[in-house]
Amino acid sequence: MTSARTATRLTRILAMLPWVIANPGATADEVCTRFGYDDRGELVEDLNMVFVCGLPGYGPGELMDAYLDEDEVVVDMADYFARSPRLSPAEALALLAAGMALLSAGHGPPALRSGVEKLQAALVPDAGDTLVVDLAEEPGLVGVLRDATAAGRVVRIAYTSLRTGHTTERDIEPWAVFSTLGNWYVTAHCRLAGGERAFRVDLIREATVTGDSFEPPATPPPPEIRYTPAPDDVHATIRLGARARWVAEYYPVEVVDDDGEHLTVVFRASDPAVAGRLLLRLGADAELVDGVEAEAALHELRGAILARYHGDH
Repeated sequence: MTSARTATRLTRILAMLPWVIANPGATADEVCTRFGYDDRGELVEDLNMVFVCGLPGYGPGELMDAYLDEDEVVVDMADYFARSPRLSPAEALALLAAGMALLSAGHGPPALRSGVEKLQAALVPDAGDTLVVDLAEEPGLVGVLRDATAAGRVVRIAYTSLRTGHTTERDIEPWAVFSTLGNWYVTAHCRLAGGERAFRVDLIREATVTGDSFEPPATPPPPEIRYTPAPDDVHATIRLGARARWVAEYYPVEVVDDDGEHLTVVFRASDPAVAGRLLLRLGADAELVDGVEAEAALHELRGAILARYHGDH
């Protein structure tokens, strides 16, 4: 079961239980309709999931009953679920700040704005203009790119690569303009590269809307920074120990061997320093099997750390 599916299922269970407790005698059909269960079998699986769950101590008085009695959904011994879970003050403030940040970045739909206003009214009703979450000032080209995105217009940009320092001119079909990790980005189909790319707006030297238009994809990729493989990427074959297997879940790697004790993967990156930093972080839990550029980057990083250490002492 994926983490997203697990979170969705847990959210539905936590919403369903208080309603069933507040509405004794509710039928299986009513619960399925209200909470979006596909069939009774799915509902029964959730009831079995919470059956004999309870508070620490786990004695008979702390464990709930949840089952289907013919057509009736029954939940007993679960008074602590009589009300929907409440956010702690810290959780509510973090949620409010995240929503306000999205609105500040220009991503917020009307439903988000409404939700933020309601949450702020409940959490800090007297805040007025004193509670502000604002991102860094938009670079001048953000407006140009955002307008081109909305109009489906091709933009010709002069872009400087952070890795090589070279500036190239390319035509892009912008899909989304957004802020994340302290920078502004535009995701687009790059006609020069022939595929999806993400460009940092502060590295765009010039941007000119051309006379060409484009049809955006029916379902554009989500506005986020993702690794896009390129022919000149650095390759490193790494043998991962048991404590380093998480790398295969976190990074887009190719698994080439798994003997149960070690997992061997091919790691790709646009910059050898990325592979070097990963190897340095993994330490003895990983072994570089092949990759001259990654090995050189690792050696350079180790040398820089040693030089700093000796310089401090």
